[in-house]
Amino acid sequence: MLISTVNFQFDVFAKVRCTPAIPALLELIDVTGAIITMDAMGTQTEIVRLIRQKKADYVVTLKKNHPTLYKQVKTWFETARANQLDGIEVSEDSRTEKAHQRVETRKVWAVPVAALGRLYKQEDWADIQTIVIVERFRYLWNTTTHEVQFYLSSLPVDAPVNGRAIRQHWSIENQEHWILDVTFNEDRCRIRSLNSPRNLAAIRRMSLNAVNQETTLKRSLRQKRKLAAMNDEYMMLLLKSFCQD
Repeated sequence: MLISTVNFQFDVFAKVRCTPAIPALLELIDVTGAIITMDAMGTQTEIVRLIRQKKADYVVTLKKNHPTLYKQVKTWFETARANQLDGIEVSEDSRTEKAHQRVETRKVWAVPVAALGRLYKQEDWADIQTIVIVERFRYLWNTTTHEVQFYLSSLPVDAPVNGRAIRQHWSIENQEHWILDVTFNEDRCRIRSLNSPRNLAAIRRMSLNAVNQETTLKRSLRQKRKLAAMNDEYMMLLLKSFCQD
């Protein structure tokens, strides 16, 4: 059962050594019973071991920063799929969603680690149970994109549960980036020099958090920002809401 999902994401504007920060965050947060999802930056054996020690589960992205393991999983999947996954225990799920003038079709396969024989340095990945494969097709009005991604999971072999955790991870990032682009005009910003882009990115995200946390005014994000610019009292209310947390 999916209890809750904690998404650890570090945007490129914060060019710091993020991997050492993840264990510190895990020590500060009670993640008991949660599912921790992370990009490839957080896919480290020490981190997943700490997650399991904190009595949480993990679903972490496998990319080429683990070249041997990535190649093993990719080669296995390509061979197995060519044989239509015949004789392999597999859980499957497929969904299609429409948003922002885009249609996305996702297919998820969850297979037990044992189906691959033995993973490269498998003993280093604490309590790993499942390899998750996600295939995405995105259809825009003038183009189609296709990608296949791999994940390591301590969850049981259940495609809907693993797929839901992965989807929640990316929906947070995609929604935030869309809001920053449409409401904050981030992509139109021409500031490029020195630390200015990084500082402005941090300020925009702080502003977005402040606007989201103020719930007394039932207006759109754009309307709240405009009101804060014209009304010092409401601006202070936004800042107070943000500082309280």
